[in-house]
Amino acid sequence: MLVLASPPGGGKTTISREIVRLDKQTTVSVSATTRAKRPGEVEGEHYYFVTPQKFQQMIDHGDMLEHALVYNNHMYGTPRAPVEKALSGGCDVIFDIDWQGLRKLSDIAPEDVVSIFLLPPDWKTLEDRLHGRKQDSEQEIARRLGKAPEEIDHYREFQYVIVNNDLQESIAKVRTILEAERMKRTRLNGLQEFVHTLRP
Repeated sequence: MLVLASPPGGGKTTISREIVRLDKQTTVSVSATTRAKRPGEVEGEHYYFVTPQKFQQMIDHGDMLEHALVYNNHMYGTPRAPVEKALSGGCDVIFDIDWQGLRKLSDIAPEDVVSIFLLPPDWKTLEDRLHGRKQDSEQEIARRLGKAPEEIDHYREFQYVIVNNDLQESIAKVRTILEAERMKRTRLNGLQEFVHTLRP
């Protein structure tokens, strides 16, 4: 489970989708949210858009791996079933979640979580990216920028930190981390059996 986090506009969603396009052994976890759909967003592809009541039912039934109250009092969470299905099928799952979600996933499966935090090269770039998306009102952008310092302060909780100055370079770094983590001895299925075949 690869957690890719950043302040709003930090590039985590763009990088996640590009990693999945380039690496067929990965998939992105689709979060559920109680917020309204933005223009261009597709149900089940970008988010599962649910009512607050439905969201609470999913929590109560144990159907969420993690969940948190974030921007503008909206709930976000990770449905359990699709993640477990992907993992059991041999896929690595990328999570576009924040530090709160990382803490909860780490509590559930500390050995399976790899975490990367993306930092912007400077504050102006962060502002420009949020304005450039043209998805939010000025009021919402101001709210997100107001929350960004708090998000950034949690970078120490992540195993890896990348300054996202150049998109292609950042994608390459995330892929390098992913490949290195896959080669860890503890993650190599069948390694012990293979080593036994190397004896004369």
